[in-house]
Amino acid sequence: MSLVIEELSKSFGDRLILSNLSFTLKRGEFVSIIGPSGSGKSTLFHVIGGLLVPEEGHITLNGTKITGERGHMSYMPQQPSLFPWRTVLQNATLGSELSGAPNEELAKQLLQKANLGDMLKAYPHQLSGGMKQRVAFIRALLSPQSIMCLDEPFSALDSFTKKDMQRWLLETWEQYDKSILFITHDIEEALFLSDKIIILSTNPATIKEIVEVPFSRPRSNQLYLSEEFLQWKKKIVENLL
Repeated sequence: MSLVIEELSKSFGDRLILSNLSFTLKRGEFVSIIGPSGSGKSTLFHVIGGLLVPEEGHITLNGTKITGERGHMSYMPQQPSLFPWRTVLQNATLGSELSGAPNEELAKQLLQKANLGDMLKAYPHQLSGGMKQRVAFIRALLSPQSIMCLDEPFSALDSFTKKDMQRWLLETWEQYDKSILFITHDIEEALFLSDKIIILSTNPATIKEIVEVPFSRPRSNQLYLSEEFLQWKKKIVENLL
């Protein structure tokens, strides 16, 4: 499985937002996209997801063109967007339910592993921010699509909760055959999570560099303190300036 973005450009009126973007997401790969605010990262997700149609370029999935088509990606936005009238379990199974194949037992197993086993019948207003994000991620994971687009899912969390969520995301994702595109402004987060980092410019967005992250998996929090990690962080910061 591979998602191929080729020479993609998108405008709003006379304003060019994305310019000639090309990259590949391979099967089971975790790719982060970073860039300045307003550089078009969310617009790129909307084009990949078929919500917007590019003026130039095309998108292929497993060799088939899907430009402008919806339903090929599962999506997790910045806010968890849980339905307040559905329980934790019902929210977690929503994606698979819409596809006609709800998997309640697997959802229960994943929620149990996410320390939410006692909250299956709870409602979103009873959950902390980190709990809500776990439910939203499980919902995306249980959706039938092989590619997950995560748009700054941890940006609203405090530093300690964010680190906990990053570890949990990696541990959960590594057990499943899913590919992830991940938008973040956090360079450390991108380095810790990713196999590859795509650095965007702004006005309009072009690809400045594609960084192959050298760290082996599994990864632990000790990675943040290593000299190699700090050197890579410095390189990316300099590239963004």
